[in-house]
Amino acid sequence: MRGAYTLPPATVQDYAHQGAVVLRGVLTSAEVATLARGIEHNLAHLSPLALVASQADDPGKFVEDFCTWQHNANYADVMQHSALPSVAAQLMQSDTVRIYHDHLLVKEPGTRQPTPWHQDQPYYNVAGRQNVSFWIPVDPVPLESTLRFVAGSHAGTWYMPRTFRDQQAKWFPEGALAELPQIDAHPEQFEQLGWALEPGDAVAFHMLTLHASNGVGPGTRRRVFSARYLGDDARHAVRSWRTSPPFPGLADRLPNGAVMDDVLFPLLNWR
Repeated sequence: MRGAYTLPPATVQDYAHQGAVVLRGVLTSAEVATLARGIEHNLAHLSPLALVASQADDPGKFVEDFCTWQHNANYADVMQHSALPSVAAQLMQSDTVRIYHDHLLVKEPGTRQPTPWHQDQPYYNVAGRQNVSFWIPVDPVPLESTLRFVAGSHAGTWYMPRTFRDQQAKWFPEGALAELPQIDAHPEQFEQLGWALEPGDAVAFHMLTLHASNGVGPGTRRRVFSARYLGDDARHAVRSWRTSPPFPGLADRLPNGAVMDDVLFPLLNWR
């Protein structure tokens, strides 16, 4: 692992209070190049979990894939040996850092498909407050195409997770969780955070922070890799439905409420 990336105390405090922070230059140029190679390899060898999240008539294409880091040496290198694990420990204020999963998000030039407002944790099989997701572009991201967050929305409320295209409740039963507020209709009520990013930069956010993004312009390719980590209090939340991403057979190995101690989620030596 390369030298420690020590966060200012204010950044750790902002993460705790706002649920999202920007990290400038958290990856080296060599690590960005490694990640870009991993993304291109992933796009050429999509897994069975891959999906196209844009409509058929979209002039661009929004491709996602999940849980391929163990078969992609470039991803594994960055997730394990960059500054990310150390930064994750600092943001989570956790003694332990465990890989949860990776997520590829590529919007090809001209993609109109937005990513609607949502939280991530309700789609998952994890309980606990100590977690962090890194959204890491390998291409420049202008402000109009960046990931946006509602400041403080990670405070505790879980909102109903729905499918992005047709708003179906495939996870929690209808009425089980609060419905998403009309964020864009009432901008005065919801402070939004967002940053233009260069390769090497990242944003870090809590898995309960509401976030969204727009499409991209005709001259913009937005290749993003997300690395997700768990801390001390993470526990397996067994669901009666298929989570996103799914972990088939995991409930046979880890009971509900168990520490996420499994080969899929290795502990990292981040110090």
